[in-house]
Amino acid sequence: MRILVTGARGKVGAAAVAELTRAGHEVTATDLGTPDYGALAPGEAPYLQADLTDAGAVQAIVRGMDAVVHAGAIPDPIHHAPHVVFANNVMAGFNVVEACVRWQVSRLVNVSSETVPGFIFAEREILPLYLPIDERTPAAPQDPYAFGKHVIEQWCDAAVARCELSVVSIRPSWVQRDADDYERNLGPLVRDPTTRSLGFWSYTDNEDLAVAIRLAVEGELSGHEVVYIAQPDNATSWRLDDLVAAAFPDADIEVRDTTAAPTRAGTGRSGIDCSKAQRLLGWSPTRSWRDVLDDDGRRHEDAAGNP
Repeated sequence: MRILVTGARGKVGAAAVAELTRAGHEVTATDLGTPDYGALAPGEAPYLQADLTDAGAVQAIVRGMDAVVHAGAIPDPIHHAPHVVFANNVMAGFNVVEACVRWQVSRLVNVSSETVPGFIFAEREILPLYLPIDERTPAAPQDPYAFGKHVIEQWCDAAVARCELSVVSIRPSWVQRDADDYERNLGPLVRDPTTRSLGFWSYTDNEDLAVAIRLAVEGELSGHEVVYIAQPDNATSWRLDDLVAAAFPDADIEVRDTTAAPTRAGTGRSGIDCSKAQRLLGWSPTRSWRDVLDDDGRRHEDAAGNP
């Protein structure tokens, strides 16, 4: 397939480009950064510089594609002014969806966010009625990032109602790219499981996420499907119900069983239920923080003391 990946220089986009290229697809990468005008290295995807808030640019780069993976966005609401986050992300998503509609692209994989229900960046704290959260958890975002992601999902609903485009919106949990990410981000949770986590101790390995994106591109699906992606274990050695009791002692949160079992012994279940992605996409996560970190949240070292 001819596939365009937006946000191709970000961690999710770069992993998606690599995974799709390995699978034999004809991938084109795009982002805001300046191109390297030299010859392509063996196996390197062609690169197009484009501002996704420019509708004309998006129309030009989407033309001729069989599928689009939209991973280009400002990735949180805390490093830019609110209006910048909202305007950039919503207009970029709108333009990508519209270009897919107009050029009769068959599949769009929209990288959305676990923040859509609104828990993580809420100014007035809200908590779920039950855990693990899933696709039936209501969306009630308060911040410009999560609200913008929700708007794009709704625009995807509108798109599939008026054309033959099919869309998979993937809501990944906190994405970890490498050992540095794991140690910096998840290490504190491993060391102190009672830390209050509004992501509910969930996380996603970047390579497993890239596989989910590829499966979403390749699958036989119709309409618009929303799926969560997260590792089946949480970022501690505790059971999920014990984590909730310790971190949210006064909250009335029902902890339910899920069909997804942890990937490693000595870990509890994730705060996100990804059984829909496993069922719909055939996604089977393989990685765990225990592959990278020890019981103290420090990266494993080899016999020579190298990480």
